[in-house]
Amino acid sequence: MVTVRIWDLPTRLFHWALVACVMGLVITGNLGGNAMVWHFRLGQAVLTLLLFRLCWGVLGGHWSRWSQLALSPAQMLDYLRGRTAHWAGHNPLGSWSVLLMLAWLLLQVGSGLVSDDEIANAGPLTALVPGAVVSAATAWHKGVGKSVLLLLVLLHLAAIAWYRLRKAQALVPAMLHGDKSLPQAVQASRDGSRQRLLALFVLLACAAAVRWLVGLGTA
Repeated sequence: MVTVRIWDLPTRLFHWALVACVMGLVITGNLGGNAMVWHFRLGQAVLTLLLFRLCWGVLGGHWSRWSQLALSPAQMLDYLRGRTAHWAGHNPLGSWSVLLMLAWLLLQVGSGLVSDDEIANAGPLTALVPGAVVSAATAWHKGVGKSVLLLLVLLHLAAIAWYRLRKAQALVPAMLHGDKSLPQAVQASRDGSRQRLLALFVLLACAAAVRWLVGLGTA
């Protein structure tokens, strides 16, 4: 077995920051009241993280790039038939689940920006869209959007447990320290100081973009 750096530090920090923010969103959304202040802040943080991940899929380490996701039907078929047991990055099921989770989070955060509970809390961009859009977005955000997001989270946790118990593959450690033990050497992800400084610059640029976007509602 060969130990290879698969997940660079920016990818790992993104992952765990997203986990923390989504947990916070669920908690504050259910609490309501004064907790909604943090709900909006966490929503903007998630949007910043999602924008960062979109950029990092182009600029990041080798295995964090979109081009390395196994998305073809042939790869999925081979995986389901057990022809490919080891994947350095995301396997086909994992690749599709990553895209679905990120896309759904983007949709959920986007709907939150134009949602209004008609009591005390309104998204920062509600004034920029028609009332019918606000009503539809609010219903989606609090209904189908939230329910499906929770389902995706539960499926993600179940998949981690299934791989650990049934296939003896621990997925979490690699997302902590970045390395995987593989039967043969593969290209490692760059994870040096220059790469990390680039990630910081991209994150700050994404945060500035979100701040500008949110500010449109009060301009």
